Amino acid sequence: MNIFRLAGDVSHLVAIIILLLKIWRSKSCAGISGKSQVLFALVFTTRYLDLFTVYISAYNTVMKVVFLALSYATVYLIYMRFRNTYDSENDTFRVEFLLVPVIGLSFLENYSFTPLEILWTFSIFLESVAIMPQLFMITKTGEAESITTHYLFFLGLYRALYIANWLWRYHTEGFFDQIAVVSGVVQTIFYCDFFYLYVTKVLQGKGKMTLPMPV
Repeated sequence: MNIFRLAGDVSHLVAIIILLLKIWRSKSCAGISGKSQVLFALVFTTRYLDLFTVYISAYNTVMKVVFLALSYATVYLIYMRFRNTYDSENDTFRVEFLLVPVIGLSFLENYSFTPLEILWTFSIFLESVAIMPQLFMITKTGEAESITTHYLFFLGLYRALYIANWLWRYHTEGFFDQIAVVSGVVQTIFYCDFFYLYVTKVLQGKGKMTLPMPV
């Protein structure tokens, strides 16, 4: 494992912990897209179905369990524990517009036409677009709390670091995973505008990131 992969995993974990702590401490999930969190839970579930059949390393197994547990804990807090604070009126992205093409691509573009491989491919494609309901929600409301933007920043940083990881592995090992790389680049592109707003507004000390409203 190289430093970029490790830093990417840490950034991913920090993002999820930031979100969980935000919800738990404020006892509110306002501004958080439950749909995005369900999609991420689905990503981890379909990706880690080999948890009990394939052993790579203790680190790999522990991280799989942690991501699964934290993703479902987040969904529980949003839809059960603090459901009265969930902003369903603004969390209106049509997730079927993501699921249908992702399912189709998973059957058409994969490395092996087996159930586990198709589900793994599905998880990779879905992760690249799972954040869209959250970004749509922020666009719709026109603003986001700083803690929510910190979550998104670390989530985007995780993808950027993974791109560096893939470049490093290609340079040192000749390894290239076309499905993961293309999906990761697509996901990182979704964060580009957000990164600009994060640096120019949130890091300047404003409590919320306010988006420019369309005329």
